[in-house]
Amino acid sequence: MKIFMDTLGCPKNVNDTQHACGLLMAAGHVFVENPGTADVVIVNTCGFIQDAKRESVYRILELTQEKKKEAFLVVTGCLSMRYSEELYQEIEEVDLLVGVNDYIQLPRLIGELKKGQRSIHCTSEPAEFMSYECRRMESEPYSMTLRISEGCDNHCTYCVIPQIRGSFRSRPIEEILSEASYFAEKGCREFILIAQDVTLYGADLYNKIKLPELLRKLCQIPKIKWIRLMYCYEDRITDELLEVMASESKICPYIDMPIQHLADGILHRMHRRSTLKSIQNTVRRLREKVPNIHIRTTLITGFPGESEEDFQTLLKGVDELKFERLGVLAYSQEESTPAGKMDGQIPEEEREARKEAVMRKQLEISRIHNQAKIGKTLEVLIEGTEGNETYYGRSCFDAPEIDNSVLITSSKFLHPGDFVHVLIEDAFDYDLVGRYISHSTGGTIHEFTK
Repeated sequence: MKIFMDTLGCPKNVNDTQHACGLLMAAGHVFVENPGTADVVIVNTCGFIQDAKRESVYRILELTQEKKKEAFLVVTGCLSMRYSEELYQEIEEVDLLVGVNDYIQLPRLIGELKKGQRSIHCTSEPAEFMSYECRRMESEPYSMTLRISEGCDNHCTYCVIPQIRGSFRSRPIEEILSEASYFAEKGCREFILIAQDVTLYGADLYNKIKLPELLRKLCQIPKIKWIRLMYCYEDRITDELLEVMASESKICPYIDMPIQHLADGILHRMHRRSTLKSIQNTVRRLREKVPNIHIRTTLITGFPGESEEDFQTLLKGVDELKFERLGVLAYSQEESTPAGKMDGQIPEEEREARKEAVMRKQLEISRIHNQAKIGKTLEVLIEGTEGNETYYGRSCFDAPEIDNSVLITSSKFLHPGDFVHVLIEDAFDYDLVGRYISHSTGGTIHEFTK
């Protein structure tokens, strides 16, 4: 059958989609780019917070109009896992609902689809990791995610991930290395490590955190150029991890470390193990041990009980710590979480106003960081063209989709996946502008060069 698949949400959802698509292709199905030509339309949803849930529902409703009348509509992912009964009752056009533990069943379930026979398949038992060999990638996979674990045991009071994804479980180190080697041979040069908690990797399988060892072994794979760390918990950033990051040139001087807040009382209510002092100390250690490191973090404004004093602590901390990359979410009250039942719920308008205040402060900080790069040479991964000898890409300081871009002028034709040296000539709030100098032939440039 002809299948159209749409994906919403985080990189972990994209990773799930890639595996599901591979399984369906192996079963003889083909993929099309237009839902109006498909026999089966699948939407892989996000159900983490209110905005994501709304986006997922809107997309499902859009696809009921865009698909052929006789085509089947399948909803997978976090929203279907969390609200399968509600979706089944409210959206009659949905033929099949599949949870996050049942992607491997998709070929069979789609093969059994019949009009008028709607069903739900949302197994609560955590699934085994899908084989990487079934993963469907783009024709030139120069950058891709590398899932090292699934689920979460941290139980932050605002978060539904443990309810959706289950308890924390690591992939065997041999499987991860095999996947990285397999796709490195196919042309992938950047691997982005993802999990709900990357820094806990291995604790369940080996009774010891194994992230530093995993990183060392990944760095031994010859064709890998960049390794990027996402979803790291501040309290688990050990001296051993810092030593590996500092000594291995393939590891990008970049870390995604969502801290969520900076006021101790709010961190405690969130069930986070960090404190303002521990966060300040970890930021200092990162910057001392890893030259030129760019730290990305995420914050939540308007958490229940957040006083004006708490918010000012957050705002002052952002100003003092000057994170190179920062995102902010206004707190989303989720009905099945401890935080959703807490006293001191803050009106949505105030949550949003506080979010905007933090982003205005970060805008100033980002502009200063970018201006410091003018006149320097960066290594950039080319991702596409804007036409008229203009290209765009990312430096080692930026993750795809969420971070800054570099616009490059070049009379020489550049391919997606090329690593090039770029002289930075201008800077905006979040993006850089530069001129192509040469192709990169050696190791990564982690230091700015004149």
